[in-house]
Amino acid sequence: MTAAAGSLPLGMPVEERKERFETLGGIPLPDVPDSDSLASSGGTDKVGKAGEPPFTRGVHPTMYRSRLWTMRQYAGFATAAATNERFRMLLEQGQTGLSVAFDLPTQLGLDSDDSLSEGEVGRVGVAIDSIADMRTLFAEIPLDEVSTSMTINAPAAVLLALYVAVADEQGADISALQGTVQNDILKEYIARGTYIFPPSASMRLITDLMAWCSDALPLWNTISISGYHIREAGATAVEELAFTLSNALAYVDAAVKAGLDVDSFAPRLSFFFGCHNDFFEEVAKFRAARRLWHTLMTERYSPTDPRSTMLRFHTQTAGVTLTAQQPLNNIARVSYQGLSAVLGGTQSLHTNSFDEALGLPSDEAVTVALRTQQVLAAETGVADIVDPLGGSWHVEALTNEVEQRARLLIDDIERRGGALRAIEDGFQQRVIHESAWRHQQAVESKRIQVVGVNHALDSAAVGGGGPQPQSLDRGAIEEQVARLAEVRQGRDSTRAAEALSHLEEMAAGEGNLMPVILECVKAECTVGEIVAAMRSEFGTWMAPSGF
Repeated sequence: MTAAAGSLPLGMPVEERKERFETLGGIPLPDVPDSDSLASSGGTDKVGKAGEPPFTRGVHPTMYRSRLWTMRQYAGFATAAATNERFRMLLEQGQTGLSVAFDLPTQLGLDSDDSLSEGEVGRVGVAIDSIADMRTLFAEIPLDEVSTSMTINAPAAVLLALYVAVADEQGADISALQGTVQNDILKEYIARGTYIFPPSASMRLITDLMAWCSDALPLWNTISISGYHIREAGATAVEELAFTLSNALAYVDAAVKAGLDVDSFAPRLSFFFGCHNDFFEEVAKFRAARRLWHTLMTERYSPTDPRSTMLRFHTQTAGVTLTAQQPLNNIARVSYQGLSAVLGGTQSLHTNSFDEALGLPSDEAVTVALRTQQVLAAETGVADIVDPLGGSWHVEALTNEVEQRARLLIDDIERRGGALRAIEDGFQQRVIHESAWRHQQAVESKRIQVVGVNHALDSAAVGGGGPQPQSLDRGAIEEQVARLAEVRQGRDSTRAAEALSHLEEMAAGEGNLMPVILECVKAECTVGEIVAAMRSEFGTWMAPSGF
């Protein structure tokens, strides 16, 4: 019997494709995963059942068999009217939740007519200056019938107040509103930089929001602790997980110190992770995240409500993996990343549009991104089985390894005084900078291959491959500034001034700021005016560079 064409005799050594095999985050991979490699990583003692502690296999016993993940496409550009049009189009196409992207001036608490806003109004999200803009943003969208996520941090309390005020005008039952504000300021100090106030003042605003929502908005997720931006800045999967959970512990500590019972707010904590290219490492990260959070919460706070130890999370496919070269390749990247998120048990998902590396996504591209999720849900069968990768020697061993490495890093941060103190010392920033540098070196040396960038090049396809993305309408931006002027001219100036004065007075004290911020937005004070009033008492802060 002769050997098949191209085969080698048994036992003959073969040359492998790589000098070493490891995950994108540098975790060594076994030659062939087996029961021994699983046992050496810790075995399956902590796997459990779906819907039961430690939640490795998912937070619900039936997962997607009873309810699919929320398909929540991130959207926001130029004006409130333009974004409202995109929202309604997405809802008509089958999207099941809204996700608002704000422009940089709004994220930094600046009005559109501020000199520091010039050139940035409406560029990376929607410009929201006052309650008038928020009304337009959600026109013809009943806020008591939709879940809304708002990616806003430093001025999160202000934007939530605007949302609540508009819902109240619509006649909605405020206590029934569902959604989240990101409200995660610590990752801004670590990775993004859109902070305004010193850390202590920022933490006060977060705990004020948590306390107010526990009574007024019991179904609202008061914070979405974000690993996504940490990962986009260059962190590995393990670092993303460790820094995110470490930040979450800081928020829980702050809330408990402020007098809140852990069971009054912990069930409403949510998380936000990126999903990168390493398929199995990402699945393992999500499974490890649930288990590790349950362990940390149980050890530190001993909550009585089982929901307090459940890690629920939103996922966005990795923006940093999108390429301007051969942009249609991004559809494949996003599809596999979305599959990894679903197999990892995400509660909601945003799939990036293939043209986002070029600019604002087109209607066609964002529809393809949504259809990608719908194909996953309706055609692949992956939603019909709970944790289908559970029991895999490789996946379980990798889950154990990610959990153990993340726990070591969290413990290191605790020895440094906790997340806030480590941030002030620049620790997390340094770690991310070093990881980003190593990754870039690996890409430039071609040890990591990126199709269309350093591998499988096609010069004819560079910059092409689909419709051109949308561009900003500069005239619309001018109209935004004009509408802001109209708001200031048409409002009761005395009422607005009194509300802002009251806010300054409260900021100088210790009372909860949410009621007076709500008072300000109803008086048609602008986002910039409200933030300026708090900044006059809180001051500003410059973070260490991390170098």
